[in-house]
Amino acid sequence: MSTDERNSPDEQQERVDIPGAPGAVPPPAEPTEPREPPPAKEDQAAPQPVSATGRASTQTQPRAQSGGRLTTAQGLPLRDTDHSLKAGARGPTLLQDHHLREKIMHFDHERIPERVVHARGAGAHGVFRSYGTAGQVTRADFLTGEEETPVFTRFSTVVGSRGSGDSVRDTRGFATKFYTSEGVFDLVANNMPVFFIQDGIKFPDIVHAAKPHPDREIPQAQSAHDTFWDFVSLHTEAQHHTMWQMSDRGIPRSFRMMEGFGVHTFRMINRDGETTLVKFHWKPRLGAHSLVWEEAQLVKRG
Repeated sequence: MSTDERNSPDEQQERVDIPGAPGAVPPPAEPTEPREPPPAKEDQAAPQPVSATGRASTQTQPRAQSGGRLTTAQGLPLRDTDHSLKAGARGPTLLQDHHLREKIMHFDHERIPERVVHARGAGAHGVFRSYGTAGQVTRADFLTGEEETPVFTRFSTVVGSRGSGDSVRDTRGFATKFYTSEGVFDLVANNMPVFFIQDGIKFPDIVHAAKPHPDREIPQAQSAHDTFWDFVSLHTEAQHHTMWQMSDRGIPRSFRMMEGFGVHTFRMINRDGETTLVKFHWKPRLGAHSLVWEEAQLVKRG
């Protein structure tokens, strides 16, 4: 007796309806004419349709393709979605193919990638209160007048992935957006007064050296591997930074207890057209304090 003969009709039906079972319509040969989409299987039921504002919608079966033809995001019917526009039969692809660019753009935005560095972070809203004493170096209104400017700051570790710990020994970065009356001013800083490198061409190299080994993804969020120390041994500026990193500043007690040192040097111009080179420093009111190593280990385990 076969397996199908031993099972009841209800058991056979239940086995057919599991997700991934063949669709209601057999796959055809390569289509040459537009056709309506096949009916949905039971396991493909759509959620209750609502409008963008949350109101109940009258549309009974929302689908990405609701008609017999594919369309662009603006609703323009598409004759073909398998071939890009080219210059001649064997020519290069042309950038004026708006459907190609739109299709690739949608594909590139399907997933939010993790940040290469500074993946683990936390943000805080606040205000920046200016003393209005910077008029001698800049004409920016938010620095030359006694006013409050809304700000948003993101604190982060550098090396670890978005699932790494907060108390690892690492450089801390923070990016601040000043929402001024003249536009948004971005300021990027680290909690170390020196940077890993002096020439930007070495930035990919230091990141590759500090990240986990690609074949086993360890060690995570730390520098206990040869690639990092090989790089440090060959670059004096990295050695300088590492000396700061291995001090108490490598494991700050709180985001409110670490100093900040702007990464970039800004060229500021005052109302008389005079130029001044400026670096921004953050000084915590609570002072700079760190965890001791044993505390950091306890925080990680918790």
